[in-house]
Amino acid sequence: SSRGWGRETEGPSTNGRAGKVGVVKQAGARCLEGEDRFTELGRSKAVEGFEGEDQDLELYPLSDGIAEPGAGDRTWVTEFWMICSLWREEAKINELTTEVSKLQKEIDMFNQENSVYLSYEKRAEALAVEIKDFQGQLADYNMLVDKLNTNTDMEEVMNDFNIVNYKLILTLSLTFPVCRKEDLIRVIDEEIEKEKQAADTIIKNMSEDKQAKYMKMKSTNEHLLHELDARQQELDGLNTKKEALETDIAHSQVKQEAVVLYEKLNELESHRDQIISEDKSMGSPQEERERLLKQSKAEMVDLYYRLTEMREKINQVTEEIRHLDLDLEEHQGERNQKYKELKKREETMDAFLDTYEETKTQEFERKVQLEASIVALLEHMSRNMNRMKQISSITANELKSMQEDLNFKETEMQKSQNTAKSLTDESHRLQQDLQKVEQLENKINTELNSLKEKIDQMTDALETYSNLDGLKATGEDRKKKLQEERVTLTKRRDTFRKVMQQLSKQYEALKVQLQENETHAQLTNLERKWQHHEQNNFVMKEFIATKGMESDYRPIVKNVTKQLAEYNKVLQEGLQNSRN
Repeated sequence: SSRGWGRETEGPSTNGRAGKVGVVKQAGARCLEGEDRFTELGRSKAVEGFEGEDQDLELYPLSDGIAEPGAGDRTWVTEFWMICSLWREEAKINELTTEVSKLQKEIDMFNQENSVYLSYEKRAEALAVEIKDFQGQLADYNMLVDKLNTNTDMEEVMNDFNIVNYKLILTLSLTFPVCRKEDLIRVIDEEIEKEKQAADTIIKNMSEDKQAKYMKMKSTNEHLLHELDARQQELDGLNTKKEALETDIAHSQVKQEAVVLYEKLNELESHRDQIISEDKSMGSPQEERERLLKQSKAEMVDLYYRLTEMREKINQVTEEIRHLDLDLEEHQGERNQKYKELKKREETMDAFLDTYEETKTQEFERKVQLEASIVALLEHMSRNMNRMKQISSITANELKSMQEDLNFKETEMQKSQNTAKSLTDESHRLQQDLQKVEQLENKINTELNSLKEKIDQMTDALETYSNLDGLKATGEDRKKKLQEERVTLTKRRDTFRKVMQQLSKQYEALKVQLQENETHAQLTNLERKWQHHEQNNFVMKEFIATKGMESDYRPIVKNVTKQLAEYNKVLQEGLQNSRN
């Protein structure tokens, strides 16, 4: 039959691989067509064949005339099953390749759509900006049309415009300083970063020894800064405690009296200790006399040495002062010459100022006399002119004498005017010279005062540095006090560190507890919601304000009342004209 299967007795076909491929395809087609015709017996045999035999199975070529298998032959089931599995795998591979190609096409299409979408999105953003601009222009045009339809005055429009402009100016004035501060902060941060980078480059360019030294100094600096902060905090706490205690004492009279008594007690105890120490140090009268004698001799010798040192220092200082005076005279030789000249001018100015009042009165009297003479001459001239009018003829001698008299009077008047002008100019010049002299004198006085202050400072320094033993003793006392304070501060630092560690642990625990608390999370969410509602409320208020300004009917009422008044006036005038 057509479904017959079997092995060829002649061995493999001579056609080679092509014959095998054709037979496999034919068997695969038959497998797909008649798969449902296999019995359970064949399947069980195939399974038994795979499980029972360990040797390699040999697939022989199939012939067209295949006979029905026998009961003991199991090779045909194995061949058929392997061909079916290969065919199924090939079919699945073909399906997968087609599916992969479809997915690749979809990916390419998606990428293309994505690129197109990005370009469309950019274009949509640009169009949205243009739409917003056009919407703003449309709103302006609508408002203009409304104003034209309602016959709104230009003054009201300008008032509205000024109000909106004022609001914008206020918002800009509020935001501009903030922006400037932000820009300034950004610039400062950039400068700080640049400085840090420059410092890092300098550190990198250093040698290893210098870098190690720098890092050590940096760590010590940070440690000292932390220690300084801790000490500052401690000092602030002590100051607050002190202020609290002082306020507590100030409110209580009993505590004030107790403080006074404690101070007196401390003074008495110190005085008692001093007396006890003096009593212990005192010996017999003879020993005390010898001790005092030695002490006085030592003090005398010390005073003698100090006196000689002071004399030497005084001589040295006087010599330095003399050299300074010489240098000052050398540097200020020209100034001294100018000072002498100015002194002479000052004397002449003083003499002029002393005789100024007298000269002024004399010149004033002379001026009065000249004015009187001028008036008399004018009167004389007027009389002469009248006489010339009255008299038909006048002699040449009289005319010549009158002309000479007039010329003499004019020259005298010109001389007096020139003298007064020269005197005023001289007075102004002398006043300017006097001001210059006063300025120079003030400058010299300031220089002398500065030199005196320097001399006083040098003498004070000589007095302080002469007592070297006292300075050494004070330095040692200060050193001991600072060492004691250092020990106490280190102890207090350790205690404060322990307290700070405990407090930091408590703080971290409370922080974790607070973060885990639901109430805290709810409060933060409510706070965010509250901020959002506040923002929405602000936006709504602005919207209401703008709409209120748009729907304000008062300008329309004002315009209508004005037009009614004008119409009434026109009607009244028309009635009066018709009656007339």
